[in-house]
Amino acid sequence: MNGDSDRALATLIAILKANGYHFITPTPATHARATARRTRARDIRDVFGWSLPFSGDVIGPELTELMMRAAVLEQRGELFASRVRISSLGDDLIVHSAYPTTQQDAVFFGPDSYRFASFLRAELPRLGPYTHILDIGAGAGAGAIAAARVAPDAYFTLTDINPHALRLAAINWVMAHLGPVYFAVCDAIPDDLPDHAPPVDCIIANPPYIADPAHRAYRDGGAMHGAEVSLAWARLAAERLPSGGAFLLYTGSAIVNGEDRLKGVLHETLRDFEVSYRELDPDVFGEELERPDYADVERIAAVGCVAMKS
Repeated sequence: MNGDSDRALATLIAILKANGYHFITPTPATHARATARRTRARDIRDVFGWSLPFSGDVIGPELTELMMRAAVLEQRGELFASRVRISSLGDDLIVHSAYPTTQQDAVFFGPDSYRFASFLRAELPRLGPYTHILDIGAGAGAGAIAAARVAPDAYFTLTDINPHALRLAAINWVMAHLGPVYFAVCDAIPDDLPDHAPPVDCIIANPPYIADPAHRAYRDGGAMHGAEVSLAWARLAAERLPSGGAFLLYTGSAIVNGEDRLKGVLHETLRDFEVSYRELDPDVFGEELERPDYADVERIAAVGCVAMKS
């Protein structure tokens, strides 16, 4: 963490945790429905979970001061709003962007984050152990934190093209009291790693997988109905991992006429790997099917791929 604003945000998180704060973040559609009849916050969860406008008396002077120092307090007429959202991930609290995540540098956390964390908790203990785990496109760091809980002796590198995401990931990492870590602002895999870091032998990734007209970095997976980034990261893993290395990918696949096209291309890309691939949720982001660029898609499935290099 760097500077007073980061320390203030960390102190805010610590106070919420000490007071038993807990909030599970739903999909944006569920969020909109749940808050449709409420105009302002009634309590702490409304402020930092539901992202509702609030008056100063709802959180009190201490938290108001910390929000000002952390530069996360936004004026909305006579009320205020938080620029960040704080969500529960097991016993950890994860700070990320407030709802709605419409900004180009928004840092997303939601049901995909929970599925990714569950995927890693289920798969990593069966593999390895690994000495250096690289999280590509780490965002707020939820995946890496979940992985560190089951691989506490590993060195971690977290990368993202969004510096704001890595700033929040660093705060989340410190607040989770985890081990050695390196943060790198880059597209996927940094060219240079610290001299003291062991070679990367495990890569985890939860890439964006929606074809997003707004081209938000956390959401836009590019061509192939959003699968382009997933395939690009799979190619990088195939190039960089040593024998015995593992690639754990959580992503989404557009199903067209009953066919999962991503599955076939991934197997081809990871031809030197032993690949296990399965659907984790058969139907996610169904609202996207209303858009013209998904006219030929019957559903979007959340999928998990575990690839071990021969």
